[in-house]
Amino acid sequence: MNGLQNKLSDRNRHSIGDEITKVLIFVGVIWAVFFLDFALPLSEWFALVPRFVSGLPGVLAMTFLHKDLSHILANTVPLIVLMTLLAGSRANSWATLAALIVVGGSLLWLFGRNGSDRVIVSHIGASLLVFSLVTFFLSAAWFEKRLVPMLIAALVGFLYGWSTLMGVIPTSSGVSWDGHLCGAIAGVIVALMQPMLLNTDNSPA
Repeated sequence: MNGLQNKLSDRNRHSIGDEITKVLIFVGVIWAVFFLDFALPLSEWFALVPRFVSGLPGVLAMTFLHKDLSHILANTVPLIVLMTLLAGSRANSWATLAALIVVGGSLLWLFGRNGSDRVIVSHIGASLLVFSLVTFFLSAAWFEKRLVPMLIAALVGFLYGWSTLMGVIPTSSGVSWDGHLCGAIAGVIVALMQPMLLNTDNSPA
């Protein structure tokens, strides 16, 4: 299994230098959507609403939507740090990122809070992706038993471990703790999916 993973990872070899521009573009799109949201009610149209068909677009869209400046600022730095670490790993970074968004968003749509007929709970923000990236690094290091992933996981744990733990505890402060929890679970699932993701060709045609 390790030999197969090493062979597949060679096909997807990349570096931070190769992908940092894409990372910054991805975060830039999030900021562009944030400013566009002032003109159009994107957060109302595309928020994830669990178990509502109308909330399904939020599985993909919620990562790009934020309610205010403090919300997007809180997610921007950890997102850049974690995506940069992912770019420097042997993972197929963009297939992994897509899987984290889809798996985490799908879990939230299936199991997240949706309030009642009078109070609809909607979820927006990149924090689900942030939490999934944290647990992805920690889980991948545990599963692979390799030195570099373990060092990356130690760094991630030092930077975000406590906030991840606190973020999945149910609160009444308007924080999407269930989104954080679903993101954290998604990170573990996607770490288990790595052999399949590594088999996704990431090389130019």
